[in-house]
Amino acid sequence: MEKLKALVKDVMRNRIISKGEDFFAQRLPDIDAKSMLNPVIEGDEVHFKHSGHIGDIIYAIPAMKALAKGRKINLYMHLNQVGVYSSKMKHPNGAAKLTARSVQLMTPLLQHQPQFNKVEEFTNQTIHYDLDLIHSYPLDTKMGSITHWYFWTFGITGDTWNPWLQVTPNNDYNNAIVVLRSQRYRTPGIDYSFLKRYPRVVFIGLPVEYEDMKQAVPQLERAESANFLEMARIIAGSRLFIGNQSFAYSLAEALKVKRLLEIYPVCPHVIADGANGYGTLYQPQFEKIVADLMQ
Repeated sequence: MEKLKALVKDVMRNRIISKGEDFFAQRLPDIDAKSMLNPVIEGDEVHFKHSGHIGDIIYAIPAMKALAKGRKINLYMHLNQVGVYSSKMKHPNGAAKLTARSVQLMTPLLQHQPQFNKVEEFTNQTIHYDLDLIHSYPLDTKMGSITHWYFWTFGITGDTWNPWLQVTPNNDYNNAIVVLRSQRYRTPGIDYSFLKRYPRVVFIGLPVEYEDMKQAVPQLERAESANFLEMARIIAGSRLFIGNQSFAYSLAEALKVKRLLEIYPVCPHVIADGANGYGTLYQPQFEKIVADLMQ
């Protein structure tokens, strides 16, 4: 009986693999690879378009830098493109992936970066690289690394080990654990209430997320940010950042601060690369990592 069960399991696994391979092969796009991979670029500026979530834009920066090859980056954000979400997932932008408010919040952070020149709404400007092409390929976007999706699509590699954002740390948070836990990507079984043991815990998310977290951590403070540059400065100045697969974690990853990622097992598409990066799926390990990092 056990041999039969093992045989059935092996057959089913092979069927799943075959279906996955067929899915991939049948959905390879018909794209002009030459113009996509090697566009004609004149001058010292490279133009990019992106319509994805704000976190995806942060994760695309290593690819933008690799493709720009030292030239200035102009980023045009395509607004109000519709995202597809699970009914259990609540996104702050509603159905839209990027809004005018997103551009307003993001612009100070990106224009603070030495290589960025323009950060604007996309209004049919001429572009060299359409970063949305990652969605034209049959990638399983529920897993892997968002950053590497851009590498695979454009046939490049980039530096994900070192910081790719630069900000001046806000030293008012040097003694604080800074936290953001969005309403999406919450791992079953993970409980933040043990953070009550630590003297200063600061939340940087939305008011509704803060009120939810405050039930578990009564002494929780909330720090508001006028834009994402200010948020990044708080994260850069923190003693430790903890977050799930949210925008704030993308900032922590880009800054390479001491950081702990709550990994969502259903959709593990964010990876902590390089020094100071930790991930957790399980409560005992979660508490151990925090204790070790706060020594």
